[in-house]
Order: sequence, then structure tokens, then C-alpha cells
Amino acid sequence: MTTFPLLAVLLPFLGAFAGLLLPRLVHRRGPAAGPSGAAGAPVNTRAAWIAVLPTAASTVLAVWLAWGPGFAFLNGEGASSPTGRTYGTIVTGGVPISLTLQADDLSGVLGVLVTLVALAVQIYSIGYLRDDPRYPSYSAFISLFTSAMLLVVYAGDLLVLYVGWEIMGLCSYLLIGHWWEDRGNSRAAVKAFLVTRLGDVGFLFGIFVLGMAAGSFRVADVLAKVPEMSPATLVTATMLLLAGVAGKSAQMPLHTWLPDAMAGPTPISALIHAATMVAAGIFIVARLFPAFLAARPTLDVLAVVAALGMLGAALAALAQDDLKRVLAYSTVSQLAYMAGGLAAGSDTSAVFHLVTHGAFKALLFLCAGVVIHHVGSNLMSQMGGLRRELPVTFVAMTIGFAALMGLPPASGFFSKDSLLVAMDGALTTGGLTDAAALLLYACALATVAVTGAYATRAWLRTFFGEATPVALPEPEPGTAHVVHGREAPRSMLVPVALLAVPALLLGFAVEPHLALGVAATSVVLALLGAGVVYAFWRIDPAADPARLLGPFRVPCERAFYVDDLYAALLVRPVMALARLVVSIDDHVVDGAVRGSGRSARGLSGALRLAQNGNVQLYVSGLLAGVLLIVVGAVVFA
Repeated sequence: MTTFPLLAVLLPFLGAFAGLLLPRLVHRRGPAAGPSGAAGAPVNTRAAWIAVLPTAASTVLAVWLAWGPGFAFLNGEGASSPTGRTYGTIVTGGVPISLTLQADDLSGVLGVLVTLVALAVQIYSIGYLRDDPRYPSYSAFISLFTSAMLLVVYAGDLLVLYVGWEIMGLCSYLLIGHWWEDRGNSRAAVKAFLVTRLGDVGFLFGIFVLGMAAGSFRVADVLAKVPEMSPATLVTATMLLLAGVAGKSAQMPLHTWLPDAMAGPTPISALIHAATMVAAGIFIVARLFPAFLAARPTLDVLAVVAALGMLGAALAALAQDDLKRVLAYSTVSQLAYMAGGLAAGSDTSAVFHLVTHGAFKALLFLCAGVVIHHVGSNLMSQMGGLRRELPVTFVAMTIGFAALMGLPPASGFFSKDSLLVAMDGALTTGGLTDAAALLLYACALATVAVTGAYATRAWLRTFFGEATPVALPEPEPGTAHVVHGREAPRSMLVPVALLAVPALLLGFAVEPHLALGVAATSVVLALLGAGVVYAFWRIDPAADPARLLGPFRVPCERAFYVDDLYAALLVRPVMALARLVVSIDDHVVDGAVRGSGRSARGLSGALRLAQNGNVQLYVSGLLAGVLLIVVGAVVFA
């Protein structure tokens, strides 16, 4: 079993390597391509097998590693001894880098989440992108992403973890920009890459501060040295780490990339931006939780960021018309819930909600993919009445929305309320300052009501009312095709049905940590938000219930103009500076080079006049010179 973490990481990596090379290599050696897309079918089929089988094997290994320790962690029991080994040490001249991979209670839980969601997405994508000519590279990048995320989860050294952390960012860029022909998609990919890289600068320096203070980058050694570190060192390191957490987990102020990243294929939204990559930031805080607990000012900052992020993102979700952007802002809000639980001092509650959220949010995104396939549009204003046409998707998405709202017996009820209990306890335990604890708990309760409102709005506008007839052109080659019929292909429905099970029942796998008063309050608030939206919808089913926001609807729809603020303060000044640099380079630097060339050409043209091959001109010049010399000699003699 000591090699299981290594095998779990290597299998998807080998699948990515083979997926990029083998399908098309074998196809070139095979028979000639047939007409009308027949050439791509064998290639895509081979790529699907190469992607699914290694991911399935890695899933089995992850489940084996998590069996027992993972449930013990979620139940708050004692930590188990890690399983794994060290494969060598890189001598750096300073602090060495230990090539350690190991699975413990926390990494066991996250390993199962990553592999199960990745496997579901790989299977779902077979039907979703069955005619896409770039499916082999798409599936290979998913395998590479899976390997990188597992490296983050199972790494026993912070710098080894950082390698997987950065490869995830690269895969995110490649997958968001899968349909790069659309300029909006390529811009979204670049934005996600740059914003997350900005946070990663602070994250890397935070790793350096912890490693230098501990004399080792091994996670176990760093945590063992935390009691000996000065408060200034811990606050500096954890504040820097929070920059990377904010970038990867889309928290304020680096959250703006996630809604735009919905430009990528819907399965990628489920894999990276709902269940796995965005979980990495929360996982890091949980992995280094003793260091954060010893840095109380950092927890106060985390609490304020989480409070503002969860409520602001929920209000933004309430005003969106794009179904995927609703789920994107919902993800930002739910991740802020987890960050709030960590700030309140409960890592087990945060990880529990991370797992349940991964299940029900991946389910919601995959269901959204089925709906978008069927309708041919992301906009809820062009949907309606789909419960009769998509009965399986309707049931599955209802379960997902119930879990998102925290309604019993769905899994989100148990995990969300465990977070609320932790935040309620922070008001009395003194882990946070009074103002931070009060702000966190008040925003969390308000977010419960707003979550009930936007989830109910999306559910009603998608599946109820009258269908809106929209004449849609056939999609361009390379984009998702519209599925005709009552339901999506079986390869898309099977992952949806399987994810609906943990989204509904996962809460019963863990011993509940609920307080009756807090649980009742949260359910009442969620139903209150849902009831208000339902009342507005019943008045006029054709109108958008978001009109209840009144004059605040536009600010909420624009996500409180944070993107516009960044554009005014950062993007436009940088673009203006870039244009100035280009102008100086063109007119000054290149102008000097071009001017020297023109001068040389002018001088050479003047010299060319005297070297034209005309003998008479040469003799005339010679005589004129002699005449001038004679005249000069006579005059000045």
C-alpha cells in the first residue's frame, strides 16, 4: 500500500501522455479516413478508453486509501498514521526538497472526491463532445489535471505540492480555452491564468517563509515546528498563503475569473470550477490548519473575506440569466462558507462541506450541461417547461438544488449546518474578534436565505412555466451539439444518476454535528428565500423573479462592478502603458534604426552618382579637378 499514492498520481499522468500521442498515431497508420467526420470517430473512441481506464484504476486506489481514515477524519476522530513513502531528496544547498507522497485521513477524503468527479466527467464528456475533433487532447488534459490535483492532495512536501498546484493552473487555462476560436473563450482562459498566477506569487513566498522557519518543506516537519515559530512569522506566512487560496478558490478579491471561466465546456466547469481545482485552496488551509490557528489575525482576515464573499456572490447569482454563471457565483459563495468554517476553527466541518459540495455542485453542472445541450442556449430566459422533456435531469437537478439550499435529507443540510454550528460557536469561544465573528455569522445566515432564493429561481425558470420557442442556428463545428429527443445520451445520464446518490445521501455517512436551533433556523431561512421567489414567480411566470431586487438588480447582475473597478484601476492603465511602450519602441527605438538605414541609403545614393560607369564624366571630373588645382596654384602662389 505504500506505493498506492504514487500509482494513483502516475496512472492519470500516463493516460494523459498516451492520450496526446497514441490515438492519432494509431489512426495515421490505419486505413484512410472516411467521409463526414468518420475519421474522428475511431480516434475519439480510442482516446476515451485511454482516458477512462487509468482514471477508473486511480479511483479504486483512492477509495482503498481512504477506507476508514477518511470517515474517521470527517467524524472528528483521531488522526491515523499516513501511508506512503519518500522517493528521494533534492539537495538545494539550503533547505532540501523531499520527494514524499503519502495518504492520511485528510488526503484520503480529497483523493476520493477528485477521482470520482474526474471519472464522472470523463464518462460524461464521451457523449458531450463525441463529435469534437479535439476530444483526444481535451480528455488528455483532464487526465493531466487529475494527476496534478492528486499530486497536491498526496504530496508530503510543500514544494512537491506546489508543482501540482501550478500544473493545475496550466490545465485550467488549456481546458477553459478548449474552443479557442471564440475570442471570449480565449480571453476567459487568459484571465483565469493571470488572476490565479497573481495569487500564486504570494502562495510561493508563503511556502518559502514556512520552509525557512521550519528548516524543512515536509508538511509534517512544518506542522511540528509551528509552536516554535514567532507570531510574526506565522502571520506573514499564512497571509501570503491566503493570496494563493483566494486565487485558486475564487475568493475576494481574486474571485472574478471563475464566472468568466464558464466559457469552457460544461464538464470542465464541473471538474475544475465546482469540485476539484477550487477545492485546492480550502484543502491547503485544512492541511496547514495548526499554522493558521496560531495566526489569529489571519483568521480574522479570512472571516471578513468569507463573510463578504458568501453574501456578495449569492446576491450576484440571484441576478444572473446565464445558468452556468448562476452556478459559478454559487460556487464562490459556497467556498466562502468553507473558508468561514475554517476561520471559525472547524476544519472537519469545512472539509465535510467541501466533499458534499463537490458531489452536488458537480451534479448541478452536469445537469446544466444536459439542459444546455437540449435547449442550445445557456440563458434561462430561453428555457422553461423542461421537466416534461427531461424527467431524469429534472429529478437529479432537484436533488442538487435541495442539497445546495441545505434542505433535509440532502447532504448539504448536514454539512452546511455543521458550518453554521461552528460559526455560532465562534461568537462565544473567542477564536475570532467579536466584530469578525458577528459579521461572519450574520452574513452566513443571510446567505442561507439568498441561496434558497437563487436556487429556487433557477429551478423554476428552467423546469417550470411555458417553454420559450427560440430559433437557434446549428452550432459551428467544434462546439457542443444540441441533443434532440427527450433526454441526453446514456454516457451523460449515467454520471448524473450516480452523482445524485451522494448528493442526496452522503450526509448520512458521517456522524451529524447539528444543533437543533441552528438547523431549524437555517431551514426556515432557506424556505423563506424560496417562498419569496415563488410568490414573485406565481404573480407572473413569464417574468424574472429577480425583479424583487428592485434598483439593486443591475449592481447584483454586474457583481457589484468589481470587474469594472479592476478594469479602471489596473487593466486600462496597464493597456495604456503597453500602448505607450509600443509607440516608443516603434517611433523611437525602431525609428532610430530605420533612420540610420535611410541615412545610409541616401549617402550611398549620392556616392552612386559619381560611380555610374560614364567615362566621359570621369574625364570631365578629372579635368575639372586639374583646372581647380591650377587656378588655386596661380591665385595663391
